Amino acid sequence: MESLPVKTVLVAWLVAVVAFLVIDGIWLGLIARGFYASRLGDLMRQPILVAPAALFYLCYAAGLVFLAVRPFQPELSLGNVALYGAVVGFLAYGTYDMTNLSTVRDWPVAVSVVDLIWGTCLSAAVSVIAAIAVRRWGG
Repeated sequence: MESLPVKTVLVAWLVAVVAFLVIDGIWLGLIARGFYASRLGDLMRQPILVAPAALFYLCYAAGLVFLAVRPFQPELSLGNVALYGAVVGFLAYGTYDMTNLSTVRDWPVAVSVVDLIWGTCLSAAVSVIAAIAVRRWGG
């Protein structure tokens, strides 16, 4: 494997972080806010802790870049990028949701199902957006 220009990796990572924050922010803050609030009630922290959320987004975006966007493989089709992103999302969100179903009393099944589907689709979309950015501005 050839060494990868730092600019290429940074473009992929920064675009993934921004895309993830914007799309997930719209989902969690506007579209599905009531869905989660009505089902999780007192389990939801108000206000949220920003530091752990920020750490998740920064690290998860790096994982998507490495495992799905694969800027070191520019010939990879966007379909494959989407598939790899979806697999990463399914595994990551599945770990969270299935763990909660098995360990948190009264955890709603509907939350796990919706969240798992959301995380899978979101991860695929963010991966494709980052791959397009690499092809356009990655150097």
